[in-house]
Amino acid sequence: MTLMHYLVLSSILFTIGAVTVLTRRNAILAFMGVELMLNSCNLALVTFSRVHGQLTGQVMAFYVMVVAAAEVVVGLAIIVSIYRARRTVSVDEPSLLKG
Repeated sequence: MTLMHYLVLSSILFTIGAVTVLTRRNAILAFMGVELMLNSCNLALVTFSRVHGQLTGQVMAFYVMVVAAAEVVVGLAIIVSIYRARRTVSVDEPSLLKG
């Protein structure tokens, strides 16, 4: 595969993730859309790193994966806490986190 194939795949994945975040009202599905967007950025970083023959993009992709793992832990903990309190994970209710 060439550089263009990887970049087209990355942009398609990013678009799918963005559409998921913007259209879904379930917090878990929106969360999965964000993760898909992060992984598409990782694909682009690794692609450019491979093309240029440097490890910088791969190191950045590794850092993005570490931050994404931390985000998953915190985000799912918040979603589970909201579900236990309200029995819903809809993003349409903006007052869920008010004191």
